[in-house]
Amino acid sequence: MRKNRIFLVEDDLNFGSVMKSYLEMNDYEVTLITDGRAAMVAFHRNPYDLCILDVMLPHVDGFTIGAEIKKTKPNLPIIFLTAKTLKEDVIKGFAVGADDYVTKPFDSDVLIYKIKAILKRNQATVLEDIPDLIELGKYRFDYKKRNLHFAGAPDVKLSPKEAELLLFLAQSKNKVLNRNLTLEKIWGEQGYFTGRSMDVYITKLRKYLKNDPNLEIVNVHGSGYILKED
Repeated sequence: MRKNRIFLVEDDLNFGSVMKSYLEMNDYEVTLITDGRAAMVAFHRNPYDLCILDVMLPHVDGFTIGAEIKKTKPNLPIIFLTAKTLKEDVIKGFAVGADDYVTKPFDSDVLIYKIKAILKRNQATVLEDIPDLIELGKYRFDYKKRNLHFAGAPDVKLSPKEAELLLFLAQSKNKVLNRNLTLEKIWGEQGYFTGRSMDVYITKLRKYLKNDPNLEIVNVHGSGYILKED
């Protein structure tokens, strides 16, 4: 299981570097960006589990970055950092969609506990949003129990990675599931060996779904896979 990945935007390089190191000591993977103008380009390079955004940034402020992030990732948690204590700024941060608002200086241990609480709450919310049963052709897929049912055949108990991969395929049914992003989310990295591992899991899922001829997992060269349902 990969480490939780944090997107940190802080223009004070010294403070940002110290904060990055502290977060990494607490088992988080951190990308540090020091210029608001470069933030969105960097953000789209990798998937993240949480964002920490300084409000006062050169060129593009943290509120603007947060609003842009929420357009594409509405459920991604955001913590705003600020040296200001103005009520209007706090309200603006929460209006953008902030999960929390931290005023400098702050206790680093308190920040870690806030991050853990937000990630735990967000993960629980994501799981609650997944239906108990997902219909895939003639199959019924219970993601939470990792169970795949087809009438007249023994149920299949999926491994955690098989269940994650089938969920991502089901959520993007008849659309391309990006290979690299899926590797990052499930395996935690992109690489030759993780890529081969993913291919093995795809082969297993094809075998599990073979009873319904209207279901097919198709390779899209250079992009990923499509779970096609006719």
